[in-house]
Amino acid sequence: MTQDHNRAPIRMLIVDDEPIICEGLRKTIDWSKHEIVVVGEAYDGEEALRMTKEHDAQIVLTDIRMDGMDGLELAKHLRKELPHVRVIMISGHEDFEYARQALRLGVNDYLLKPVQIDELIETVHKAAEEIRSESPRSSKRDEKVLWLSRVIHGLPGGSRQPPASMQGLSCFRMMASQLEQFMEHYAHWPEDEYRKLQERWKTMLRERLAYAGMRCVSVFIHKNLLYTLIMSEKSLPARQIEEIIRNFHSEWDGPSKPCFGVSRAFSSLSETGEAAIDASDLLQYHVIERKRLLIAEHEEGIQETSLIPDIDFKTHVLQTVSALFRQDADEVLQIVHQLFDLFKQERLVLRDAIKLYEEFIVLLRQRLRQSGLKEAALDRTISLDLNLCNSYSSIQKTAEEEMRELMRLIDLQGIDKSYWIIEKAKMYMDEQYYNDIKASEVARWLKITPSYFSNLFKQSTGKSFREYMNELRIEHAKQLLVETNDKVFEIAAKVGYKEYKYFVSVFKSYTGMTPKEYRALNVNRRADA
Repeated sequence: MTQDHNRAPIRMLIVDDEPIICEGLRKTIDWSKHEIVVVGEAYDGEEALRMTKEHDAQIVLTDIRMDGMDGLELAKHLRKELPHVRVIMISGHEDFEYARQALRLGVNDYLLKPVQIDELIETVHKAAEEIRSESPRSSKRDEKVLWLSRVIHGLPGGSRQPPASMQGLSCFRMMASQLEQFMEHYAHWPEDEYRKLQERWKTMLRERLAYAGMRCVSVFIHKNLLYTLIMSEKSLPARQIEEIIRNFHSEWDGPSKPCFGVSRAFSSLSETGEAAIDASDLLQYHVIERKRLLIAEHEEGIQETSLIPDIDFKTHVLQTVSALFRQDADEVLQIVHQLFDLFKQERLVLRDAIKLYEEFIVLLRQRLRQSGLKEAALDRTISLDLNLCNSYSSIQKTAEEEMRELMRLIDLQGIDKSYWIIEKAKMYMDEQYYNDIKASEVARWLKITPSYFSNLFKQSTGKSFREYMNELRIEHAKQLLVETNDKVFEIAAKVGYKEYKYFVSVFKSYTGMTPKEYRALNVNRRADA
């Protein structure tokens, strides 16, 4: 990392309820070498929020668990009050639910304890470079672009009066545009070629709008996200915008076309920031609506707030880990495919699909760690940019590449694969205990020979397949005897025994009493309690 002495350092606040940790994070690393200045230390969320405002901090490095206002509450306040601030969260390995909440609150990066110094430096450096790339440089931009950029980012100065050249107009719209399938078509373009395409993108929009009697100001706030403020002295009807974009698309000759989100018309430039949010939100829906142009007044209802569905990833994770340890690439990729099919069925916009994928990855890493995969293999920080990975195919490709890498690491470390074969077998048996399943059926499902499965199961559990199934069924029967009024022969059938007498015999051999005696005893105990 080379240092540019001509640019101002990025301001960072360190937050932890243990002062010694704050001091360690500040002193262990020479932040000045990385063009970072630590503006202070805070020991709870309330103090951190106050100091972030007081010192105009650009990065907040915070622990997740703290007394009083914790890291999650702090992130929520920062997102609402200071959306331009980058939040880097630090947490313990087992805080999956915390990780899920943090990711949904827009936390930029999530580091697991114990934090590696190199990983921390890299994460902070990445956030700093993103801030610099987004910061407007007045020497290179005119005042209209500078004002618009500040408004979009919520930076100081964005609330001041717009330049005189923008005043006196009465009708405005905000437009957000983005190239479709960026990773598939543009990710490997040379930088100079891509800059030319960006200039052509802006120029074509300006010319099409000017031809229709409109003025505009455009600014790239990301490599693949262009904001355009449309200005006019008269009304800006949706049909006219549609015609302009239709002409734009007909002349565009790139490998994929830009898609557009357009806000409602507004009459005061003070509404520009809110309109920019509306336009970019609309842009997120092009994947599920299969439209290249979404105009606010034509898309009633699609932006209604909806909760991200609660998906129990436990089964997906167990299946994935089992397939990873068996080096079954086909099954791993099939699971990933099923996962993304589920996201599509739920009609998730990409940002929500990415959040759910990140939740899955956090849980998967925890399970792999428990299974003996070394820490070094799990150091990758969650990093998916939905402006670049802006298609389901690109996100899925990223997921598939990650799975292949995990398979390679597991193979290199030579971890015992039998553990997860048995875990998956138990999962299948737990789901199918009420059926007349045999060891050969489970072996076939696992794609291994019956003899190998039987020997491996006995070695791993100390029980034969039949013994394990009987114990499993009897445990379910005991629960039904206590919690339901079902007759004993009905319970026998429900837990997988076709013959009533055999069920009674097996039950007595495991419990020392008949099903009726067990029910009577336990019902009396519940009554006494």
